[in-house]
Amino acid sequence: MKKFLVIQQKMVGDVLASTILCEHLKIHFPDSEVHYLINESTLAVVEGNPFVDKIILFKNDYRDSKLAFYRFLKSIKKEEYYATLDVYCKLESNLISYFSRADLKISYKKWYSKFIYTHLFSYSHNVKTTLGHAIENRLLLLSPLIPKLEKPDLAPKIHLLESEKKEVREFLKENNIDTSHPVVMVGLLGSQPSKSYPLDYLAKTLDFISEKHRVTFLLNYMPDQKDRVAEFLSHCTQKTRNYIREDVFCPSLRSVIGLFGQCNAYIGNEGGCSNISKALAIPNFSIFSPWISKTAWLTYNENSKNQAVHLADFKPEILDLPKKERKKNAEKLYQTFKPEFFQEQLERFIENEVVPNQ
Repeated sequence: MKKFLVIQQKMVGDVLASTILCEHLKIHFPDSEVHYLINESTLAVVEGNPFVDKIILFKNDYRDSKLAFYRFLKSIKKEEYYATLDVYCKLESNLISYFSRADLKISYKKWYSKFIYTHLFSYSHNVKTTLGHAIENRLLLLSPLIPKLEKPDLAPKIHLLESEKKEVREFLKENNIDTSHPVVMVGLLGSQPSKSYPLDYLAKTLDFISEKHRVTFLLNYMPDQKDRVAEFLSHCTQKTRNYIREDVFCPSLRSVIGLFGQCNAYIGNEGGCSNISKALAIPNFSIFSPWISKTAWLTYNENSKNQAVHLADFKPEILDLPKKERKKNAEKLYQTFKPEFFQEQLERFIENEVVPNQ
């Protein structure tokens, strides 16, 4: 029996994207065993995935203690993997791949680690991609194992149990959420300030929706961000505030995912939340940061359910600036990314995907 190790130590969006490698491996090697190595903070998006036989958690202790990390590497060595697919390709995953002693070690070309791997690939820059570079570059790693994919358009999925879905439905009832109107999850803040659309602009975006449509807005945020929630609400019109239920809050990522699953759409910052909504097949309208590549992360955009806007759609000259400079000046660039730019596209999205039967 072949045993595979897929390594993806990063954020929620990356971990979700790489689940398709596990699914493809299971489709083409149904009798194999697929292990998925991820950071422990991202476990919630992989739990229940039928294409992962074993989830291996990379714990924070391994970064704090060299001894703990060495013991972890020795446990990897005992697994006797046939192949490792290192999507992360950083020092930690380089060492994990090396210690795996797998027959095939597959990753991307990096000058500092090329001696470790048997197969190396350069990142794709296909400008006509509908899958997105983030997906296409992952699929490259499968080519030494699978010459032709049986289902090349597979999308990442989150698998919720029926019991979890029932629990969230009860949670909505307990909190008096009227599901006769569309429920929209709002991604209030990105993972960092340079990935967060200005709160006053996001408030105007919701004001635009509430002027024409009766919806319920739920806010996705962390407990330590309540001051930012208050700031956001101060920018909203009273009508919009009447539609916002900022008090509805889930304490864990898995419960948040369950809540996403009961929503009619996601609107907000591109990132982990937008990728969660895609993996749950929820209509998605994402606002990209000026320094993040839309070509890479606008995945599966061949249908109207997955929409996204980027400042470069309206001011393409910003792409002449180096990525580092765009990141450094993200706040200033965001100020030029006015909500009016994409209101027409947003309205089509709302009419077609969120309130088509109203």
